[in-house]
Amino acid sequence: MFAFPSYFFLIMMALTVGLGLTRYVAGSLGTVPDPPHLELATAGLMAVTPFLILHAFASGTTALTGVEAISNGITAFKEPRSRNAGVTLLVMSLILGVLFLGISFLVGPVGAVHSETETVISQLARTVFGGRNVLYLATITATTVILVMAANTAFAGFPWLAAMLAQDGFLPRQMAFRGSRLVYSTGIVALAAVASLLIVIFQASVTGLIPLYAIGVFLSFTLSQTGMARRWRKCGQLPRGEVRKESGSTLHHDARWRIKLAVNSFGAVCTAVVVMVFAVVKFRDGAWVVLIIIPALVVGLLKIHRHYRSLAQSLSLDQHGDAPPTTRHRVIMPLSGVHRGSLAALRYARVLSNDITAVHVSIDPEEAQRVRAKWQNWGNGVRLVILDSPYRLLVEPLVQYIEDIYARRQPNETITIVVPQFVPARRWQNFLHTNAATVLREALLNQPGMVVTDVPYQVDEDED
Repeated sequence: MFAFPSYFFLIMMALTVGLGLTRYVAGSLGTVPDPPHLELATAGLMAVTPFLILHAFASGTTALTGVEAISNGITAFKEPRSRNAGVTLLVMSLILGVLFLGISFLVGPVGAVHSETETVISQLARTVFGGRNVLYLATITATTVILVMAANTAFAGFPWLAAMLAQDGFLPRQMAFRGSRLVYSTGIVALAAVASLLIVIFQASVTGLIPLYAIGVFLSFTLSQTGMARRWRKCGQLPRGEVRKESGSTLHHDARWRIKLAVNSFGAVCTAVVVMVFAVVKFRDGAWVVLIIIPALVVGLLKIHRHYRSLAQSLSLDQHGDAPPTTRHRVIMPLSGVHRGSLAALRYARVLSNDITAVHVSIDPEEAQRVRAKWQNWGNGVRLVILDSPYRLLVEPLVQYIEDIYARRQPNETITIVVPQFVPARRWQNFLHTNAATVLREALLNQPGMVVTDVPYQVDEDED
């Protein structure tokens, strides 16, 4: 499924470049018919200046990315994996170089221009093939499919990276778990949401999106090359035969560590230069967004990690000792009315404790009297407290009563709020109820020694 579009793209691009070079040599290539409008920001760009060279350099480097994906899939190669992956990387680099240089050479004679409305490949293809015929449509289709496959690389790599970060406590733990389809579904959904948001914000402008991609990818190249250079330096400092294990890595002496250190150091310097050039040259085109987002992401990751580390320390059983025994367990049960749901909650409350207080917030005195009379028949002797609410508030008087009880509680006393909760037959009917359990849980969640428990009561009803 992946091989056919790849070979189809290579064949069509080789045909386009080959036929274009042949027609150029024969003098029958011609120029782009009806080219898109060329927009120049300033007249100064007509001169070849250092600024223009740096601008072109920064833009051209983005075309060289992608072949590094081989390093992420070495485990998929047959043995010897390293050699086969290296050969594949060289072949891909050769193909990329030939196509990139061939297209770059041909766009000059045909007069192709940069445009947001039509790509350079589209202009070149309709010039080489003489219009929007079958070969032109095949080239555009192959390009579209290969771009879709290129996007798949991010959806295959980011969830793995997010899962590793989540396992180390730098991203939410949900990203470390696989979904029902045995993939990291949370990471895929998160990437899809962010990608869709970026497309909407930048209105699918390649000029605006390229800086986000380029700075991010070359910054990752710089960090990875620096990390490898540091690794080779550590390997060079180890005595022969000694093996040292670090987090996720095993180090041993390498006789060629100096050469490898020099290669990775040179690569780190080159990619760092690209990052700085892109940050300056593409600053107005959208690079300023990345320069804000990346530090913000780093701060966010560190805060998430600090939270998980603090949580682990708080939950640790080291030097914890035995918890003090509970001296009293008091149960408070909010009561909107006396019915089957409240009686089910009362039965559950009796399992927890004999110290039970039912609390009813009175908005209507007559309704309160009916609740009191009904509770005398069905409450089995459990005390009932009626709170007057002259301002017709429901939750606030109840929360105030519970907080007063909490303030006078005994040492090591546990207070449990047992809330009867209706579960309608249909989900939309939840909007017709007050959902007091949710409100109480949010209001009392941060109080130590207090538990809010829902007692669901499933209501079966016939709907006309």
